Amino acid sequence: MVRADFGKVIMVSTLPSLETHHRAVRLWLYAVAALIVVTLLVGGATRLTESGLSITEWKPLAGALPPLGDAAWQAAFEKYQTIPQFQLNRGMTLPEFKTIFWWEWAHRMLGRLIGAAFLLPFIAFLMKGWIEPGLRARLWAIFSLGALQGAIGWWMVASGLSERVSVSQYRLATHLTLACGIYAACLWVARRLAGEGGETPRRLRVSALALLALVFVQIYLGALVAGLHAGLIYNTWPLIDGAFVPDAAHLLFEQPWWRNLFENTLTVQFMHRTVAYALWLFAILHTVDVARTLRGGPVLTGALALASAVTIQAALGILTLIHQVPVALALAHQAVAIVVLTLAAVHAERLAGRRAEQPIGAPVTAA
Repeated sequence: MVRADFGKVIMVSTLPSLETHHRAVRLWLYAVAALIVVTLLVGGATRLTESGLSITEWKPLAGALPPLGDAAWQAAFEKYQTIPQFQLNRGMTLPEFKTIFWWEWAHRMLGRLIGAAFLLPFIAFLMKGWIEPGLRARLWAIFSLGALQGAIGWWMVASGLSERVSVSQYRLATHLTLACGIYAACLWVARRLAGEGGETPRRLRVSALALLALVFVQIYLGALVAGLHAGLIYNTWPLIDGAFVPDAAHLLFEQPWWRNLFENTLTVQFMHRTVAYALWLFAILHTVDVARTLRGGPVLTGALALASAVTIQAALGILTLIHQVPVALALAHQAVAIVVLTLAAVHAERLAGRRAEQPIGAPVTAA
């Protein structure tokens, strides 16, 4: 229905339907994001319990079923016994194998569930015409990254099945960082559909995006630390290897030099610490800048929440290191990392200024 009012043309019937459609899409993306959080936490537990190599095959469909019956369990256990990691667990019993198997199986099932939870509603929304072209392209991009994530997951597992007793730290870091990127993308797209917010100084927008980028760098470095088991050594703070800044000969002894950034346990842990200091200081300075510029409002609240979460995360990281990575503390450290990522993504999106998607036929104002 079209109504003319003093030179303005308003498509009245479009307004409520557009808002309703966007609300449905937002809720769907938030639900997918929540599933990703659960998967990240289960993935962390899978890594900490050394369960990731318990399933030695990649069967996207048939693998959804766990072993059924004693013979099937024994066959799965015998496959695990053929990989190098089992040499470290030669005394493992079948019940103990079942424990690590269920962690990995749950992690893979959650990945399948996320794929279905994204694709099926997405197709339904497309068929109903609820998703406009610009939004459609972004959502297809997120789905494509999710499909790639499944392949990277197996690529990671495959690295520990023949020559290594654990997965490659390069592949683990890629797997975790991409999962976090997909999560942040879901949050970002969902929030931009709200169509709220206003202009903020460019300086604050850039620094908020830089904070988000630094969080991703820290997540990548944390995955390298986990993959190298670097948290089990140099368990002192604030000194590392007897100094605040270790000797260059210890930091850069690998050749070529760049391998130290990914394979030298001392260098990787030192980088993780250094970026943590930088992230904490940057978050504090950004909060002070927001407080002096805007003097209140949701942007300042978001900056304060982010700085507080980064502070808690740093403290948890120190405790986890000093106590040599107990499972409970390590999981708490990973959980708060997700909180930090969430707050950083929401804060950056809020400062970026939201623009609701406007499909063809949306309300038009004529002078």
